[in-house]
Amino acid sequence: MSSSPTVPTLLSHIAGPADVKALSAEQLPQLAQEIRAELIAVTAKNGGHIGPNLGVVELTIALHRVFETPTDQFVFDVAHQGYVHKLLTGRQGEFFHQLRKSGGASGFLSRAESPHDAFGAGHAGTALSAALGMATARDLRGSPEHVVAVCGDAAFTCGITLEALNNVVSSTQRLIVILNDNEWAIAKNVGAISSYLNVISTNPTYNKLHHDVEAFFKSFPAGAEMNRVYTKWKRETKDFFVESSLFEKFGLRYLGPVDGHDLDALIKNLEFAKHCDVPVLIHVLTKKGKGLDAAIEYPEKFHGAAPYHPVTGQSVPTAVGTPLNYQDVFGAALTRFAQADPKILGITGAMPSGTGLSRLAEEVPAQFFDVGIAEEHAVLFAAGLATKGFRPVCAIYSTFLQRAYDQVIHDVCLQNLPVTFCLDRAGLSPNDGPTHHGLFDLAYLRCVPNATVMQPKDEDEFVDMLHTALHLPGPGFIRYPRGAGPGATIKATPAQLTIGQAEILREGTQLIIWALGSMVPDALQLADQLAHDEGWSVGVVNARFIKPLDRTLLLKQAATASLIVTMEDHVLAGGFGSAVLEALQEADYLTPVERIGWPDKFVEHGSNVAILRAAYNLAPADIARRVKDRYRRVQVSASGPR
Repeated sequence: MSSSPTVPTLLSHIAGPADVKALSAEQLPQLAQEIRAELIAVTAKNGGHIGPNLGVVELTIALHRVFETPTDQFVFDVAHQGYVHKLLTGRQGEFFHQLRKSGGASGFLSRAESPHDAFGAGHAGTALSAALGMATARDLRGSPEHVVAVCGDAAFTCGITLEALNNVVSSTQRLIVILNDNEWAIAKNVGAISSYLNVISTNPTYNKLHHDVEAFFKSFPAGAEMNRVYTKWKRETKDFFVESSLFEKFGLRYLGPVDGHDLDALIKNLEFAKHCDVPVLIHVLTKKGKGLDAAIEYPEKFHGAAPYHPVTGQSVPTAVGTPLNYQDVFGAALTRFAQADPKILGITGAMPSGTGLSRLAEEVPAQFFDVGIAEEHAVLFAAGLATKGFRPVCAIYSTFLQRAYDQVIHDVCLQNLPVTFCLDRAGLSPNDGPTHHGLFDLAYLRCVPNATVMQPKDEDEFVDMLHTALHLPGPGFIRYPRGAGPGATIKATPAQLTIGQAEILREGTQLIIWALGSMVPDALQLADQLAHDEGWSVGVVNARFIKPLDRTLLLKQAATASLIVTMEDHVLAGGFGSAVLEALQEADYLTPVERIGWPDKFVEHGSNVAILRAAYNLAPADIARRVKDRYRRVQVSASGPR
C-alpha cells in the first residue's frame, strides 16, 4: 500500500505579497498556523526572536492583504519581529532556514536584503521618526504610496518616539501607525505609558461611544463631512462626550483596541486607515509568543531565545562545565556589592535578564531600577543619583550606549560624576549582526575627558574591575564580550587595581603583544606559536586599561622591542591600537606597530565569531601570518631612531 503524497502547504506557495492577496479569507487562518509552525521549527534550531514574531503573524498577514509592498512601505520598530514579513516576501526556504547564520537571512530587516525592507533597524524607537520622514518625502514628491509604522508598546517609552509623535501632524496628513501592544519589551513594560495603555485596552467605554457617535453622523447624507466637523468640534470642546486618547491629543485619529489575532477585524481597520485623510493610530492587542505555550509562560526568555526544544520549549543544554556568562558574573558580583553597600544601585534599560541585573532585582529590589527602553534617561538618571552620594551602575549593551552619547559626555563625564557603566556585548554579537556588534565603544569613549575605560581578560579580573570602578572618583567604563568567559576562578575578596597599570603575562624582547580583554588568550597562543615556529622572544601584556594607557610600560618596551603588536575586538579606527600609536608618536618613538582588529566596515551577521573572524582575515592562522610577515619586513629594513 503506497503512502499518501505530501499535501503542499499554503506557505510553500507564497513567493511574494501577491500570493497572500490571492488566498481566500477562509485560507488565512491556515496560513497563520503554517507560519507559526515554520517560525518555531527554525528558531528552535537557530535561536532568535520567537516571542515577538509569534505575536504578529495575523497582523503581518493583514498588512500584506491590504497594502502593496514594496510600493507601500512598512517600517518595523526594532525589526526583530520581521520574520513573518520575510516569509511573505520571497525569503522562505533554505535562506530562511539559515536565519541568523552565515549566508542566511538576517535576524532583523535590512534594505540590502530585500526591496520589501523599506528601512533597516535593530534598536528600539526608530520606526515612527523614519516613517514620518518617508511619508513627508512622499508628500513632497506628490506620490501616492502608503507608509505604515509598526511600533511595539515599549517603543513609546523611547524619547525619540515621543519626539516623532509631537511632529506627525505638522509634517504629514497621511501616516498609519500600528501600536502593537503586547505589554512586553524584553522584560515586562514599566512606567506611566505602560499603565496608560493598559487602561485604554481594558476599558471599552471610549471606543464604544466614539464609534457609536461616528456611526450616527455617518448615517446622514453627507455623513463623512459631518463626521469631520464632529471630530474637529470634539477636539476643540475638550472631549465633551468622552475623554480623548493621548494619541488624539497629538493629532492622530485613534482606532482600537483591535484584537491582533482577528484577521477580519485587522483587515477592516487597516482598510479604513488606508482611506483616512488624517494620520491614524491603530491600537492592536497581541499575545507575545502565541502558538508556543512556553513562550507565553516565559515571555522574557523567549523574546530572543537560544536554541530550544520545539515542543517543550526547553533550552538546549550547554555542555557540563561551561563557564558562566559574563552577564551572570556581573549580576552575582553587583548583587554582592550592593548587599554590602546600600548606596550601590543597578540600572537597566528594559534588560534585567540580558544584563544579569535580574538577580539584583530579586535579592535587593530597592537598589534596582528598570527605566524601560530609555538609555538616555538611564544615564541622566544615574547622573542625578550620583550627585547625591550614590554609586549607580548602568548595565547597557555597548551598541545601546551609543544612544546616550550626549548624556555620557555632557552630564556624566563633564561633571566627573562617579557613574559606573558596564558594557555587555562589547565585540561581536554574531547572530544579531551589525546593529548589535559592540565594535565602536573604545573610539567613542577614549576621547572623552575624565573617563576611565577598561576591559578584563577573565571573570576574576572583571570582578576586580567592577570593585575598582565603584571606588573611582569619576566615571568608569568596563567593556566585556557576549557569552562565557575563559572559566577563571573568582577569588573571595576582589582586588582594587592600580588605575592605568597593565599586566605583564610573558616577558619578551623581540616582539611584544599588547592584547585587550577577550584577545588575551589569542595573544598567548600566538606568542607560543611564534616562539615554536620562529624561535622569537615574544612578550605578552594584558593591557587592562585603554584609558589611561600604561604609557610607562609601553615606552619601556618600545625602546628595545623591534615590533609592537596590538590585538583588540574592536574596529581599528580610533581603537586600542590607535591609542598605542598615539602614545608612541607623542613620545617620538618610531617603533613599528602591527594592529589587529576589525576593519572600517559594518560586519555582517554570522553563525559564530570564528566564522566572521575568518571572513575578515582575523582567524589565528591569519593573524600569525600577518605578524610573521611584518616582523620579517621590520628585520630587513633599516632601523630608524626611537
